[in-house]
Amino acid sequence: MGSTAFVFPGQGSQYVGMGKDLYEQNAGARTLFDQADSILGFSLTKICFEGPDDELRQTKNTQPAIFLHSMVAAGLVQSGKASMAAGHSLGEYSALVYAGALTFEDALRLVRLRGELMQQAGIEKPGTMAAVVGLDPAAVGEVCCTAWDTGVVQAANFNSPGQIVISGSVEGVRKAMELAKARGAKLVKELPVSGAFHSPLMESAKEGLHTALEKILIRDAAIPVYANVTAKPVQKSEEIRRLLNDQLTSPVRWEETIRNMAADGADKFVEIGPGKVLQGLVKRIVPTVSTAGIDKFVDLSG
Repeated sequence: MGSTAFVFPGQGSQYVGMGKDLYEQNAGARTLFDQADSILGFSLTKICFEGPDDELRQTKNTQPAIFLHSMVAAGLVQSGKASMAAGHSLGEYSALVYAGALTFEDALRLVRLRGELMQQAGIEKPGTMAAVVGLDPAAVGEVCCTAWDTGVVQAANFNSPGQIVISGSVEGVRKAMELAKARGAKLVKELPVSGAFHSPLMESAKEGLHTALEKILIRDAAIPVYANVTAKPVQKSEEIRRLLNDQLTSPVRWEETIRNMAADGADKFVEIGPGKVLQGLVKRIVPTVSTAGIDKFVDLSG
């Protein structure tokens, strides 16, 4: 008998109108949305439901918005609980709340701060990210190494076989993009992001986040949460704290994470929150497992 894994999306999955139907059709969802507005001191709910898109896309708003939507959706899932969890970048905070390691309130404040710090780091040290499709990790590593003479660049997200995102200074990333094309990459595309996430350019954000992480209570997780930094399960509170801090400047090892979860018995992966990005990645990583998603109210009856 296989087990169910919950996976929680990260930045890029947001859309204007996210969570609105959940709010309208469920009292528990309304309570959580209203509580989030009260904790943050502004209407995150209004930004989720009405936008405008450029406001929702600001990292300081995007991160708490996706986290909130994921937590509301997780609270509405009735049929069966997950025996393990993981989240893509920001989504790791959602996974940790689901696993009981962080409280909703602490995590909401943290992801808002994390978004602000990352946005600020992107202003102080401008950078960019690019998707590279059709090269293996070793080839991408070599490309980044060669381009490093031009500027900071490293692999940031190992998303699925042949899909890797690189991150760093504008010069470094663009040089690596040229080299990747020359190496025969099928597609190389710069991404519309506000900074070089999961690269050394996020070091200033890491310092601010470290201070905040030291002040909050983190409990041992009730179920294994597979960490972005190691792709391995973690449950001990001190290890969770350290890995959340390292996560900002380290690559997201998503492909390895999903393979490890499948190897540990997960045969159903449910994406909890906005969009379908992770379902697509899971299908490409382990085609034999089943996938589903809880984004809109209609998904709950599935």
